[in-house]
Amino acid sequence: MKKGLLIVGGLLLLVFIIFMMYRGSYNTAVKLQEGVDEKWGDVGATYQRRADLIPQLVETVKGAAANERGILTQVTEARAGIVKAKTPEDMDIAGKKINAAINLAFEAYPQIRSTENFQGLQTQLEGTENRLAVARKDYNEAVKEYNSHIRGFFNSMFLNSETFSKKEPFKESAGSEKAPQVKF
Repeated sequence: MKKGLLIVGGLLLLVFIIFMMYRGSYNTAVKLQEGVDEKWGDVGATYQRRADLIPQLVETVKGAAANERGILTQVTEARAGIVKAKTPEDMDIAGKKINAAINLAFEAYPQIRSTENFQGLQTQLEGTENRLAVARKDYNEAVKEYNSHIRGFFNSMFLNSETFSKKEPFKESAGSEKAPQVKF
């Protein structure tokens, strides 16, 4: 009788150990699968940030550059009229009399800020692309950890391959290995 209880107890212990191994493997697979999904969501969120931010920045920089172009054109035209004027009556620009005592040597040009705007745009583009690179790298690391777990010897026997299918890492677009051509 004692021998029978030991065998039953041993079998129950074995079943319990196998159950605990399965439970641990399953829970880890779920956690890793959720981690992969989260990292892919981070990639998508970074793409969305780029899609939202970059067009707005480009339009802001274009607007500032166009505004400065207009101001500089007006200033240049006004100065050309002053230099050509021989009398105060000749200095009627846009219907306004200009003071004949303007000292051209000390007159300051408007400050050009569009170059700074373009540099800011370039910084934002670089930062956004760096964020994308980090998000893709993090996603690929999560995929590697998940795939390594589900494909392990015991885990591949215990886990349902439909529930825990292998994930694909981020793949580059066709032709992305070639450097883009920049045209100005």
